[in-house]
Amino acid sequence: MLQLAFTPARLGRLALPNRFIKTATFEGRTPGGRIDEATCAFHAGFAAGGVGLTTVAYCAVAPDARTFPDQLVVSEASLPALTRLAGAVHAAGGAVSGQLAHCGGFTKVKPTDTRRPKGPSFGLNDYGLLHGVPFAGAMDATDIARTVRHYARAATLLKQAGFDALEIHMGHGYLLSQFISPATNRRRDGYGGSLANRMRLPLQVLAAVREAVGEGFPLLAKINLDDGVAGGGRVSEAVEVARLLEAGGIDALVLSGGLVNRSPMHLFRGASPLDAMIAREPAARVRMAMRLSGGKLFPNLPFRPLYFREQALRVRDAVGCAVAYLGGVTSGDDVAQLMRDGFDYVCVGRALLHDAAFVQKLAADPGHVSACSHCNLCVATMSDVGGTRCALVA
Repeated sequence: MLQLAFTPARLGRLALPNRFIKTATFEGRTPGGRIDEATCAFHAGFAAGGVGLTTVAYCAVAPDARTFPDQLVVSEASLPALTRLAGAVHAAGGAVSGQLAHCGGFTKVKPTDTRRPKGPSFGLNDYGLLHGVPFAGAMDATDIARTVRHYARAATLLKQAGFDALEIHMGHGYLLSQFISPATNRRRDGYGGSLANRMRLPLQVLAAVREAVGEGFPLLAKINLDDGVAGGGRVSEAVEVARLLEAGGIDALVLSGGLVNRSPMHLFRGASPLDAMIAREPAARVRMAMRLSGGKLFPNLPFRPLYFREQALRVRDAVGCAVAYLGGVTSGDDVAQLMRDGFDYVCVGRALLHDAAFVQKLAADPGHVSACSHCNLCVATMSDVGGTRCALVA
């Protein structure tokens, strides 16, 4: 069954040479918000290594959509660099997707359009507590309409730059996930309460992006199977989220889990990177806070291959659109199992950070196993000069 993963596939109107997707992993490769030649080479390397579709992580749809000051903002100013990036991936034989993202009420960046960052509900901005942005406000109708326009505009620009697909980030505790999750959405209007209401903004964004890029242009959505926190979304609700997105016209679903500000290890699994993160943190007050509370956020959480498989199968069985599996893919045996399960695509993150030729090695040797140790030190390298990388590779 492994060979099935190497057969051509279609995503919307896009023809892909195989079923492998380099999933969006925070890159830290846009200093000053700029894409440079190293960033282009980073993604071209995955294409050269055999990946059918590589995903550029966290393309902020507006300046106030960033979680970090140095993140890429999709704009007219960034269009030439985005075009070069897409061209580099195409020259290496692959296709490229951009992850449309918005921080909502979770950011270190002081907003310019509003007094404070905004999400579905008023509350603490966990990420900005020690960075002068301690609170998040609740979006009103004007904020919501402006945000929908931002998504559509960013989608238009990425398509213009030559990107082949777009992934709308609806997971991990960012804006659209904040609206979906009952742990973060406490609204009492038409955007809160029932799941249908909590899905209103994500579906409005999907509709606006679809209108911007046209029929046939591939759209994916990354969603949570489980938030990994008390009172958060569970897989039973994820099934309904998936059905609503399918009805809304999504081409493929990327299944993940966890909230980056509350349960990041639910996403990563494996060893805690906390000590390495503390060692890299320049601010003494932040280091102290990480020592005091970081153990709750970053516990050691046992890794096992395909750790989201049982939950993902429930979504796979509930929808007719394409489904991409993500979570603990480390070997040819893992990929073969996913093909037997009926998943359409296989998303890989850490194994590709460790070795960009992981897919090529699977093609040459079905018994190949990634040497990624699940140490998660790649998470700690996000703030390093040069960006996220495998800490085990020189």
